[in-house]
Amino acid sequence: MPRQRSAEQAGEQVSSPGPIVQRADEHCELIGHVTAAWDQGRSIRDIAASIGRSYGFVHRPLAEAGVDFRTRSGARKRHRR
Repeated sequence: MPRQRSAEQAGEQVSSPGPIVQRADEHCELIGHVTAAWDQGRSIRDIAASIGRSYGFVHRPLAEAGVDFRTRSGARKRHRR
């Protein structure tokens, strides 16, 4: 049975993997947008909901930008003794 060649090996043009992979300029624009919203006091969850992405998708560029993460607010679970 002959070995099959990939489209790339055959010299055919291969399409990009899709919207998950971003170009560098889009990535920089995303970091700027997300950090600006963060600096205005918006939460990660709020930013994620406004751009239709997950918490982790927003957290990652904030960490790359070196922002100081705020502590969580609201009621905390108490430890039972």
